[in-house]
Amino acid sequence: MQSKADTELVRRQNRGLVLGALRRAGPLARVELGRETGLSPATISAITGDLLAEHILVTADIDERAERPLGRGRPRVALTLNDEAAYVLGVKISLHSVTLLLSDYSGHLRDSRHYAISTMGADSRSFVPRLIDCIRGYLADRDIPPSRVSEISIAIPGTTDETTGTLLWSPTVDVDVGPIPGPVSEALGIRASMTNDVNMMAQALHSRDPIRFGGTFATIFIAYGVGMGLYINGRLFTGAYGSGAEFGHANHMPGGALCRCGRRGCVEAYVADYAIYRAVENLAPDVSPTDIDPDAETMHRLEERARAGEDRVRMAYHQAGLALGYGLSRLIALLNPQRVAFTGRGVAAFDLMEAGFRAGLDEGLVGELARMTEIEVFSAEDDLVDVGILAGAMQRLDREVFASSDHDPVVLPKPAAPVREPADLKV
Repeated sequence: MQSKADTELVRRQNRGLVLGALRRAGPLARVELGRETGLSPATISAITGDLLAEHILVTADIDERAERPLGRGRPRVALTLNDEAAYVLGVKISLHSVTLLLSDYSGHLRDSRHYAISTMGADSRSFVPRLIDCIRGYLADRDIPPSRVSEISIAIPGTTDETTGTLLWSPTVDVDVGPIPGPVSEALGIRASMTNDVNMMAQALHSRDPIRFGGTFATIFIAYGVGMGLYINGRLFTGAYGSGAEFGHANHMPGGALCRCGRRGCVEAYVADYAIYRAVENLAPDVSPTDIDPDAETMHRLEERARAGEDRVRMAYHQAGLALGYGLSRLIALLNPQRVAFTGRGVAAFDLMEAGFRAGLDEGLVGELARMTEIEVFSAEDDLVDVGILAGAMQRLDREVFASSDHDPVVLPKPAAPVREPADLKV
């Protein structure tokens, strides 16, 4: 019995290697798959034969005429993921809004749609039933049976308990919404998962470039709040209950300024949009962030005032950078990450924070440790959440469903489901 279990484990691992290689590299000939995975030709032949029979893979010609001017010989036959093997539905939740993202199995974004749903206040109690109705109607409008959707992946700002599927705290969603993935899964018959949206950003970077963003790295989001997605030794870290890596709510100043989470002195209370606005306007540090909440245009005007040399505004950004540097120094001292990536609307002002950030980092950390970590600032316009929602779901689908030969049969639609032309997003 043990030998049979071991054989199945090896087969599952090898299938996962093949699927992962095709997801990273795109269409590959069998010999190229062997080089990518390190598997023998016989193993590649056996695995790909099974995956083709199960309709998880399809064949595609590779046009080599550019390499062979005379056009002699037959084109190579490559293997690629079958677009129609499954669908994944991403759900991005933000303040009074939900975005649904439909992806095929190859990772092409087929369609997206926005819905207005109350996430705060008295109406938030009806959030989950309304979300279920939106998803059900969305799939029906596109003639996609729920059985064709392998996973619903939900991204939400805030702190979640992934063991129960409940929201513990969020800056934009009331905890009164109750459990989300469980009721969604039960109502629609589709497995569902939920995680912090910044975790999705880290997954997006890992999916785009697993070499640079592999190992141990952090993604820090700066905007209306401050959050972090963390990979340790190549795997997303979420803690014992799904609430790990709360960088923004680590304490920076005991008894300090009021944070959106209700506590005082968090890193976020000095770095987020509302914190900078509060400092510029000389508001008391205990003014509630929910009473401030500046929009993107307001923050843009503050950045212009700082770059024009206005002392109070420049000092607010310098203090934000200092808090960010001190906070990151603790993270680097604990984890020694290879890379830290900053993203979010707030990085548009990173040049204004950088002097304070470097000062905090230098003061809080041994120089040799600081030099080991590469710090990268992404464009404020680079929205990583959409990519991460779908990339994480695809990785789970590869690893937990199709890597096993014991999964539900793939039934291809006749005709193919009517969806829109693929958008630019690819996961």
